[in-house]
Amino acid sequence: MCATCGCSPLLEAHESHQPHKSHQPHKHQRGAEITLEQKILAKNDDLAGHNRTWLRERGILAVNLMSSPGSGKTTLLERSGRDLAGRLALAVIEGDQETDLDADRIRAAGSQVVQINTGAGCHLDAAMVGGALRTLDPAPGSVVVIENVGNLVCPALFDLGEAARVVLASVTEGTDKPLKYPQMFRSADLVLVTKTDLGPYVDFDISRFGDYIGQVSPQAMMIHLSTVTGSGLTQWYDWLASRVPAPAR
Repeated sequence: MCATCGCSPLLEAHESHQPHKSHQPHKHQRGAEITLEQKILAKNDDLAGHNRTWLRERGILAVNLMSSPGSGKTTLLERSGRDLAGRLALAVIEGDQETDLDADRIRAAGSQVVQINTGAGCHLDAAMVGGALRTLDPAPGSVVVIENVGNLVCPALFDLGEAARVVLASVTEGTDKPLKYPQMFRSADLVLVTKTDLGPYVDFDISRFGDYIGQVSPQAMMIHLSTVTGSGLTQWYDWLASRVPAPAR
């Protein structure tokens, strides 16, 4: 059972990317719920494995981009699409509960994009992403960024077939996010501290935040950036480029 919206993984077989239907209260016991969730997460992991193989064979880097709403995911992808044009092909799978607004912004910035609307669902899953990848049909050697639904809980539970997980945390959200949402940050390969241009105006201790990341996810890299000033963006682009795999022979 997802902790934020109460949706069940049972409803994650979205073969046509349709929104969740309304949920009826569970009438079975907690033990049965756990067993069901384990089975469905196992099915998701199997589909994620197929996605990962499909991407690896084409030499495509897939990045699962996660954060709370408003941390700057879409703005970062807009800026990245413009800056990387002609240097690195960037395609986006855009996850939102409703509307095509973010997909329109990313498309206008020059990137390929496929929109997935999850309705009441609080995260993307491997079945949704698999269908979107085949619709998107990204070029070999490109980067696919999966902009997950804004949420610091549920997306961390679902493998999508990505090669790397990136978590955004803006300086406007407070210093303690890694301690409050350890599951999300624990799974991160890279943590992007965003909106650093606002640092002088908010109560955010970037040194203490780094200490918290070290406690929760000592293997994660961290980059401080601002899409307004451009600070840190070169490091972000270099990180992406260095991880694009060679196509399988």
